[in-house]
Amino acid sequence: MRSAHPQNGGETPYQIPTHPNFQSTVSLRKLRRFNYLILIFRIAAFSSSLASFVFMLTTSRDSDPSSPRWYHFDAFRLVVGANAIVAIYSLFEMVASVWEISRGSTLFSEVLQVWFDFSHDQVFAYLLLSADSAGTALARVLKGMDTCTAWSAFCIETDISIALGFVGFLFLGFSSVLSGFRVACFVIKGSRFHL
Repeated sequence: MRSAHPQNGGETPYQIPTHPNFQSTVSLRKLRRFNYLILIFRIAAFSSSLASFVFMLTTSRDSDPSSPRWYHFDAFRLVVGANAIVAIYSLFEMVASVWEISRGSTLFSEVLQVWFDFSHDQVFAYLLLSADSAGTALARVLKGMDTCTAWSAFCIETDISIALGFVGFLFLGFSSVLSGFRVACFVIKGSRFHL
């Protein structure tokens, strides 16, 4: 351990000069990997939510007017709305992640971007979880009735849509953990970078 006091006849130990904008190449590689990981989770959340949205919308393509439609059930309308909102949000966050990777800076100011990402990840993850939970409860009720025996394609498509919504929730949850890590780094070090 080096002491802060001069040693060896007044000579000071060699110190690496530091500059406010200096980062090692190892730190930059770790930061780039971290940003790419966030981008991958954002793409996965977008894809899952968009697929869930599309699957639920396609349940109404049956030509029989007496067949059930997704908009006949409040819980399925909530699933459609929540997945649409999360898909749009994830698309925005994908653009923000690509911006950050390509430009090296955030879309908004750093403090606003860190808190924006974390708070919206949390809110939309819980929105998606509650919508898919409501959809799951309704799907189980429909399976207990004769709805799924008469229109099995409707029930299968709603099940797929709900499952994809839960997958979107998982990826949004992983994004939330990483954005929470950035918030913690910002609070502790004053920067979203942990290095």
